[in-house]
Amino acid sequence: MTRQSVPHTDIRAHGWVARLPDSLRPYVLLARLDRPVGTWLLLLPGIWGIELAQGATPARQAVLIVLFALGSLAMRSAGCVVNDIWDRKIDAQVARTAGRPLASGALSVRQALIALALLLAIGAFVLFQLPPICWALAPVALLLVGLYPAAKRVTWWPQLVMGFTFGFGAPMGYAASAGRLDGVCALLYAGTILWQLGFDTIYGFQDMDDDARIGVRSTSRLWASRARPFIASCYGAAIICITAAMALAGLHWSAWPIAALAFVLLLRQIGQIDIHNPALCLKLFRQNVPFGMLLALALICGRLFQ
Repeated sequence: MTRQSVPHTDIRAHGWVARLPDSLRPYVLLARLDRPVGTWLLLLPGIWGIELAQGATPARQAVLIVLFALGSLAMRSAGCVVNDIWDRKIDAQVARTAGRPLASGALSVRQALIALALLLAIGAFVLFQLPPICWALAPVALLLVGLYPAAKRVTWWPQLVMGFTFGFGAPMGYAASAGRLDGVCALLYAGTILWQLGFDTIYGFQDMDDDARIGVRSTSRLWASRARPFIASCYGAAIICITAAMALAGLHWSAWPIAALAFVLLLRQIGQIDIHNPALCLKLFRQNVPFGMLLALALICGRLFQ
């Protein structure tokens, strides 16, 4: 038996989740509130966009970050509900996901749809606090959320679709702050997509045996024999795009040392990859949160000290 075939899950049903009423616990797990990493990975590109853009005052940027935090929590959870509705039969066959509420039968599809409606209502409330340009972008974001779960059925590149989806916070944040989209925004979005393609491929290494058995496609399976070069290419190209966006935005020099430290933290993952160690892959995936926080700090400093 390989190490990857050992039962493995990232569901956290212990701690504060275990103290919740039995009737509420499945909804918390459905919305992934037990695992805030995904919310951070959706929020951080939004913060990057808000801070990289020119136009909003620091006070307005702070308000936007609060709104994006609430919106990211709601929309990440909504995306998880959509994903679990699509994948409930697949999830039941994968060790890491078999305990999810829909896959295990703890919740029905009808109950999940009710939860989804509530989450989308929260997202709509946040959206209408943002400038009209964001209203125009919102349908694109919803389309991506709806299409992502289908990607693994028709392409070997679902992680790339995930990058377009989770990375959409970057242009949304930029548009909310600057009131426009431009070349700086395009470079930031491209860098975000490549970064997320890399880390979601690392995340997908956890499921390769089960995915191969049930016929699910992924970049993790596609590039398993060349994992390090592929992740290095994704992260390297992401750094180039983000660096170019920062340079064009004319940030204060104080942004660069912090950004360099963030990039080193990101590149360290490449040498540590072991596709047969699910726990390590999950650990490397989670390291993208401190990377994103450091880069956000760099952009904040770059704007504050201009």
